[in-house]
Amino acid sequence: METAIQIQNVWKIFGNNSKEALDAIQNKKISKQEALEKYNSVIGVSNVSFDVNKGEIFCVMGLSGSGKSTLVRHINRLLEPTSGKILINDQDVMQFDKDSLQELRNKKIGMVFQNFALMPHRSVLDNIAMPLEIRGVSKNDRLDAANKILNIVELQGWGNKYAHELSGGMQQRVGLARALAADPEFLLMDEPFSALDPLIRRQLQSEFIKLSKQMKKTTVFITHDLDEAVRVGHRIAIMRDGMVVQIGTPEEIVVNPVDEYVADFVKGISRLKVVQAKTIMQSIKDYENKFGPLDNESETVNENDVLSKLIETSISKDKPIIVLSKNNQKMGVISQSDLLKAVVEGNDNE
Repeated sequence: METAIQIQNVWKIFGNNSKEALDAIQNKKISKQEALEKYNSVIGVSNVSFDVNKGEIFCVMGLSGSGKSTLVRHINRLLEPTSGKILINDQDVMQFDKDSLQELRNKKIGMVFQNFALMPHRSVLDNIAMPLEIRGVSKNDRLDAANKILNIVELQGWGNKYAHELSGGMQQRVGLARALAADPEFLLMDEPFSALDPLIRRQLQSEFIKLSKQMKKTTVFITHDLDEAVRVGHRIAIMRDGMVVQIGTPEEIVVNPVDEYVADFVKGISRLKVVQAKTIMQSIKDYENKFGPLDNESETVNENDVLSKLIETSISKDKPIIVLSKNNQKMGVISQSDLLKAVVEGNDNE
């Protein structure tokens, strides 16, 4: 996979003595509390490194104060790291001058915040077109582009309304449309749906998943909600006290939490939602050695289908399930005992 964003050993220390505090943290191994007491400095981000692949939705999650929102603001240098490197398409963002940085923010990166931050005196269409206006695009061209995005986020007919005339969910759609209007390569989304009620939130998650498949934007998505991260993200980084404690697919994190903190975090997520067919299947050869040739009437599933769907499929025919690859090739088989084992192991882990 092609790497789009690289975060390398990024530290953010807040305070006037941040450099001295960082030196003491790295070389004298002082604690977070000692950094506060001795240097009046607060550790926001602590030696974080990860890569985001092109077209990936990479979720960063953690409790309030874990450093996730602080971290995402370093990618377009809304915050300057105390130490470390940030590379976008192999270019070191820390070396950008004022003009290069402005171009990065205006043309390559779109941001969506929890606070919709819509301009109350502007219509929906003018709010969406604003990034293109800043870029100097002509009025006709920017309104044409805004109208196209309006259709993509399913707000046809609302272009001439104002923010106060829209529901919270609709306002957040406008916020997303504004970020997409300039056709950025990257999206930075900081808890974009957390202010919405659960039903609207889930609806917007579904719409965003559909939109991301269509537009293929490389996205860093901040959330404190594990259900949301599991549903939306291709991979998840879990943060605690400014550090990343585990990175993996939703399945990897739920099935193999790296420590008790992560285990506590994920214990509310059912394995039925994350364990995939390719993880629990056995080879067709092994199955046929034990039980004989597969029945031609066996149902098929995709390698990434999750346990809940596998159980439904198995019940419908009471036969083993054939697992197909992305190229529709037979790659394995799942027996009912494989399914039972996957469910029971999940209960044991809990």
